[in-house]
Amino acid sequence: MYLSPESEHWLDWFHITMRLTVMGQLAKGLVHEPAAASLDTDPGDKEEGAPIDATLVATQLERVKWFLWHGNVPRALEVLADLDDDLDLLPEPGDRGRKLLKTLREFQGYIAVNRSYIPNYGDRYRHGEAISTAFAESTINQVVSKRMVKRQQMRWSQRGAHHLLQVRTKVLNGDLQATFGRWYPGLRTEPTGEREELRKAA
Repeated sequence: MYLSPESEHWLDWFHITMRLTVMGQLAKGLVHEPAAASLDTDPGDKEEGAPIDATLVATQLERVKWFLWHGNVPRALEVLADLDDDLDLLPEPGDRGRKLLKTLREFQGYIAVNRSYIPNYGDRYRHGEAISTAFAESTINQVVSKRMVKRQQMRWSQRGAHHLLQVRTKVLNGDLQATFGRWYPGLRTEPTGEREELRKAA
């Protein structure tokens, strides 16, 4: 905010959904955890040590997602707090239960700290406004990571990396042949199929 005070600041929806997805996966493993009475609508119906209702946990996480999508942070935090209480009451939570509780509390803090940067994503989406920078991350992965991650076992100078990224961007945009055509007017034009193979090779 100090660097660009005139900019609009909001939390990336992609990062919110990724965290909720992780918690949803952890919740699926709760079927083998001991039960907390408060997770059931009628505690008298559930026997001591019966499997926890993972479906109910998943439903609560979906409610959190719905509230956040509509910018209703107070209600989302209420549901998260209820889930926190329910999971905290597990008599002897297993690994997944403990991990879910830890992840849930981290997510609560993340939302609480950034609550002023959570807009009504649904409204923004309906009006064609940005709600995520995932497209930029995807572009970086396409242009940079495919050629420059450590597993490629390549070493690049700053100048070499700069030139490679220019070439790769032109290949992905389909502009490389036109560029060479301007440099070398007699360059033979490749059929579309061969151009596609070049794109894949890049």
